Amino acid sequence: MKAIVRDRYGSADVLRYADVPRPAVGPEQVLVRVRACSLNFGDRVALRGEPTVIRLAWGLRRPRVTVLGRDIAGTVVEVGAKVTRWQPGDEVFGEVDQRGFAEYVAAPADHLARVPAGVSFEQAATLPVAGSTALQALRLGGVTAGSRVLVNGASGGVGTFAVQLAADLGAQVTGVCSTRNADLVRSLGADAVVDYTRENFTRGDRSYDVIFDLAGGHGLAALRRVLAPGGVYLSSSGAGGRVLGPLPHLLKVAALGAVTRQRLRVVAARRDTADLDHLAGLIAAGRLSPAIERVRPLSETAEALRGLETDHARGKIVLIVPEP
Repeated sequence: MKAIVRDRYGSADVLRYADVPRPAVGPEQVLVRVRACSLNFGDRVALRGEPTVIRLAWGLRRPRVTVLGRDIAGTVVEVGAKVTRWQPGDEVFGEVDQRGFAEYVAAPADHLARVPAGVSFEQAATLPVAGSTALQALRLGGVTAGSRVLVNGASGGVGTFAVQLAADLGAQVTGVCSTRNADLVRSLGADAVVDYTRENFTRGDRSYDVIFDLAGGHGLAALRRVLAPGGVYLSSSGAGGRVLGPLPHLLKVAALGAVTRQRLRVVAARRDTADLDHLAGLIAAGRLSPAIERVRPLSETAEALRGLETDHARGKIVLIVPEP
């Protein structure tokens, strides 16, 4: 089968579109013929092996896993001996432990959800990481109708879902993004948009019940100034140094959150197929629409990742896998 492979850490230049063996299927796994997959910030992290602290888990000198990719959607073609939930022909999607940028993936059966009628493979492939992170963060923040929610990084993969999901709950949503993405964020349901190239929201007069920070760029003191008493700050920023990345910031958030009236929380999304069912159901009902910036063939994964490194995020980039 074809897959996007690498044998060392580095830029997108280390990626190759190459032939690799089709994965074997374990007793509790299914083999999925991948039809679509999507890029996430974590794919870029895994590609470069930065911050370098992640190499403790992924391989110090060389990556242990040579195929990237976590979000997949496709068709079951084979099931393991102990699998009863799925049958060949079922359309599924979910998050895998890397190895997603390939024509076939062997995935644990209980990591997958069904693609409902009216939802495309491309749409489903955007949900596992970004959609789940947004949904679980808003729950952690206790967002309800009337909540004043600010999403810092509103035009990215997670941010575009967060804006829509918060608006669907009836929250008053403010999105922070660049000039070129302002219209997109408004179209997703934001009541107000802050162009960070022209305005610093931490110096404004408005306060927020929930701040979902996906972009970083502001100190905790500044953020807490515009966070309402008893409000919730949710941190999922990927910013930071080359060695430890966002770890010092996240540790500070956790430590301060234990001693302040304002609730400071680190967002650590978990794999949950019930959440995937919920998100896909919202798409089927017309209440959620993944913001897909570009759709490219799997063979152009390197070019797509280069785009992530040079441009500000604008929704999701989806890779489609042609028939073999």
